Amino acid sequence: MQNSPEPVVAVVVAAGSGVRLGGGVPKALRELGGVPLLVHAARGLLAGGVTHLVIGIRPGDEADFARAAEQLRLGADRLRLVGGGERRQDSVRLALAAARQLAPTAQVVLVHDAARPLTPASVVAEVIASVRSGARSVVPAVPVVDSIRQLADGGSRALDRAGLVAVQTPQGFDLATLVAAHEQVAARGLDVTDDAAACEAIDVPTRLVAGSTDALKITNHVDLVVAEQLLADRAVATSDGRPT
Repeated sequence: MQNSPEPVVAVVVAAGSGVRLGGGVPKALRELGGVPLLVHAARGLLAGGVTHLVIGIRPGDEADFARAAEQLRLGADRLRLVGGGERRQDSVRLALAAARQLAPTAQVVLVHDAARPLTPASVVAEVIASVRSGARSVVPAVPVVDSIRQLADGGSRALDRAGLVAVQTPQGFDLATLVAAHEQVAARGLDVTDDAAACEAIDVPTRLVAGSTDALKITNHVDLVVAEQLLADRAVATSDGRPT
């Protein structure tokens, strides 16, 4: 990817305990192809144009995450670990304060889940480009392929999936806008499902860009098995000289 002189900071949410995945370690430190999920996710961000990383972790896990982060070979001027809060949105709000200190001139921020380790660099680059073109809130999304039903009145009803998409990360934002959104959400006591929803709470619209089926979220063992195969396929494609 072509590097820009303008800094881009990414908040990587990595405070999940990984109970459903198992393994006895935080989810972000579970290994995929011998490398922690966090490291895969961060490398994808850096390849897509991110210059600075703030990693939100569970308090008490600092030493384990610091060892994993050494694989990224970034100095303290480009990487920071920050303790998270009770909810994801609390963790992001705390990490945003650190992001503004780490990269004071950055205007673009991405928020990414460490549990999405294989998001292609091309998706990251597209999100960044969309924010730089003027969008204040950008979300990668893919079409919904399953039939969807909504629970209602003790039963359910079918929804038209043609009008639905599944959202992914990294989500991209104008940094000042996202900071203001999280401040407002906290002040109003709102719960939001993701950072785009925080922006929509202050009437900032969301722009969608194409996501990728490779950007699956690792939640359980089956997801990890699928991700292992995707990683193996990427290795074969790279050895054959094909784009990944």
